[in-house]
Amino acid sequence: MFELVFSSFLETIYMVLLSTVFSLILGLPIGIILVLTQKNGLVENIQLNRWLNSIINTTRSIPFIILIIVLFPLSRIVVGTSIGSTAAIVPLSIAASPFVARVIESSLNEIDKRVIEAAISLGATIPQIIFKVMLKEALPSLILGITLTIINILGYSAMAGAIGGGGLGDLAIRYGYQRFRTDVLIITILILILFVELIQRTGNFLARKFDKR
Repeated sequence: MFELVFSSFLETIYMVLLSTVFSLILGLPIGIILVLTQKNGLVENIQLNRWLNSIINTTRSIPFIILIIVLFPLSRIVVGTSIGSTAAIVPLSIAASPFVARVIESSLNEIDKRVIEAAISLGATIPQIIFKVMLKEALPSLILGITLTIINILGYSAMAGAIGGGGLGDLAIRYGYQRFRTDVLIITILILILFVELIQRTGNFLARKFDKR
């Protein structure tokens, strides 16, 4: 039983880690573009901003279980299969990226506008303002937002087990639910609770460490 639980735990870490990385790759640029193109933004483009907002809102409105089923063909194209922890990374990343975009947008909008105005007055370019001012100033908030994203992806990964996604969710369903192993369900729940606690405490610690205010 220990080996089974441990291997499922490693699968969950594998899914959460890679899905977090890919969702950041997808969501970070979108979040930055949302801030730049909003009304009175550095590169105001209301039409593009509305278009991106519509895509994000539409994607976030789809339940994750349905999204996995819809993305089965894409998972087969990308990784060659629609079953298992590797296949689950595709829908996990796509499902989390709109959430990441909103987190980035919210964090960047919290920055004191006077800081950006000061950078503009000093002749800073838009890339410099983004990477040396905006992201740097918003770092503590971004860390907390990414922490929340990781916890959400962890929850998504558990749900992915319902349709063969692997990991702790798959373990809880196949052994805990279908085979009436209450002990497996309890162990799975305890591991997930401890995992979430560890993630949140680590995120809080890093956010305090990088908060220079």
